[in-house]
Amino acid sequence: MSARPGIDALLERIREGFERVGPREAYEAAGDGALLVDIRYQALRERDGLIPGAVVVERNELEWRLDPTGSHRLAEVSGPGLRVVVICNEGYASSLAAESLHRLGLHRATDLTGGFQAWRAAGLPVAGWTPETGAPALPAVHREHSAPPATGTPGRD
Repeated sequence: MSARPGIDALLERIREGFERVGPREAYEAAGDGALLVDIRYQALRERDGLIPGAVVVERNELEWRLDPTGSHRLAEVSGPGLRVVVICNEGYASSLAAESLHRLGLHRATDLTGGFQAWRAAGLPVAGWTPETGAPALPAVHREHSAPPATGTPGRD
């Protein structure tokens, strides 16, 4: 029996399938119409803030919300040619997510090298979280989603 690759080898193989972007490139891509998708969980968004204009889609709903042919997709998902930049906290989970979007036909999907932490370190805009209201101090896009597919759908947590 052959040894299975570890996560580092898996990430290396996956990342060969697309060109990752740095913080400045992601910022510029958003200005050119790319969809920034923040997949960090709520506690990190509350702690560190949000990227203004990014759509928040928790990782466990990503494929349902970004499938170009899916009935539960976000309105912003216009088709398979959409440029998507997935953002996690440090740029690891986002690589796995971008690869999954490729499998759904979003061949221009990529992720942010270094994730949200690299974005913030680059001095790019960050909207602070206001704990009293549970909302960002500056505008960000956070969609209330329609009901997810029925319980028991394969791949759903």
